[in-house]
Amino acid sequence: MKVDFAKLDRAFNPQCLVVVGGSPQSLWLRDQRNFKGRLYSVQVNPETAKDIEASGIKNYTSLLDIPEPIDLVIVSVPREAALKVLEDCVRKEVAAAHFFTAGFSETDTEEGIRLERLLTEMAERANFHLIGPNCMGIYNPKIGLGQIVWPYTGFAAPVAFISQSGTHATTFGQQAHLQGIDINKSVSFGNGIVLDSPDYLEYFGQDPEIKVIGMYLEGVKDGKRFLKVLKEVSARKPVVIWKGGRTEAGERAIASHTGSLAVSREIWDAAVRQCGAVKVASMEELIDTLKALLYLPPVHGDRVGIAGGSGGQSVAIADVFAEAGLRVPLLTRESYDELATFLTLIGGGYRNPIDTGNFHNLGQIKRVMEVLERDANVDNLVLLTGTRWGSMKTLESEIDTLGDIREKSSKPVMAIVSFSTPEEMQSAAETTQKFQKRGVPAFPSIERGARALRNALDYYRRQKGII
Repeated sequence: MKVDFAKLDRAFNPQCLVVVGGSPQSLWLRDQRNFKGRLYSVQVNPETAKDIEASGIKNYTSLLDIPEPIDLVIVSVPREAALKVLEDCVRKEVAAAHFFTAGFSETDTEEGIRLERLLTEMAERANFHLIGPNCMGIYNPKIGLGQIVWPYTGFAAPVAFISQSGTHATTFGQQAHLQGIDINKSVSFGNGIVLDSPDYLEYFGQDPEIKVIGMYLEGVKDGKRFLKVLKEVSARKPVVIWKGGRTEAGERAIASHTGSLAVSREIWDAAVRQCGAVKVASMEELIDTLKALLYLPPVHGDRVGIAGGSGGQSVAIADVFAEAGLRVPLLTRESYDELATFLTLIGGGYRNPIDTGNFHNLGQIKRVMEVLERDANVDNLVLLTGTRWGSMKTLESEIDTLGDIREKSSKPVMAIVSFSTPEEMQSAAETTQKFQKRGVPAFPSIERGARALRNALDYYRRQKGII
């Protein structure tokens, strides 16, 4: 099927939205309460229709009766009614429809497979843009469209997410929000019988609001087209892919989830790498890598200068960064001579990582980071901090220090904001937000920060043809 990106654009930015088969308490009418366009319902049950009207939403008994062009239809009906709804969508010339309705090939039943084949044939004959079935569809927080399961702050980072799983789509939004990133757009496409992952990837690739793209995939139907689009888009903006089904047990689970065919891990990894994309192995790594690619300038070197923490932590930090494939080198003689003029060795040291284990050294973070920024042996700067170590005044000073370096230097700079109690967690989340408002990515652990930095380095090296 030939994808019409003008229709996809209407679907992602609808002015007229219709929910078929909902109720005032259902997921799909309830979660459009902040939708900024015109919202209608189609419901044939008289009692439910009465409740919908009472909730302030205009209800019709047929899609064909709605007196204006429709950009997006959300379909939440029993699978037996799905073909009739699709037929009405085609007749009404709807731009696109998201079928939440499930029970098709993923059930591995004769009837489910038959109904999915009929849906596919009807949509392809009409060149109709069908999203799903068996999916959570489109999310666009800027216009209040989609699954309202986490608070929206009014700011959307230029991040898009494409997911074969509805649960992963909503979880990604929640977890990204907790990490200081409110996404721009996302789509869960489920069985992907008409529109598939490369269609959304190509769409986001040409969307000027999107700078980085994350994906969760279980399989691809047209591998040749997917890799072609992936290579084209990855050359313009970073694409980070979390692949499900990396084990035999995962492959079995895929078959019963979206009915996708799994791909061997070795072939998948090699193909993604050759296309210039970044592969990750978990939701956490996906979010962290997107954050690094979003906030860091291009990462070109693997040498890391680290400050913060105590002597024991310094050893652990050095190990973690080295195990991630990064180097923690000695500084230049000039840097050590300068550090010796204002740092004390009582409860601290200044090799690399630089131990700021006493209060005197803790108060010298600004000067320490400035020395690291000038050091010829350092490509990237990392500050380890935490809400339990100092006052809010100290944290604010560190945020300003790293923010100033970010604005003036071409060297990537990042923070590790650790916490150890539930009370500290909220403060750490707020501190993370403040760092990122200054353009400095902040991570909740050394391991997550190191892995994200390494993934960003790999992406930029591939762009230059180094690996």
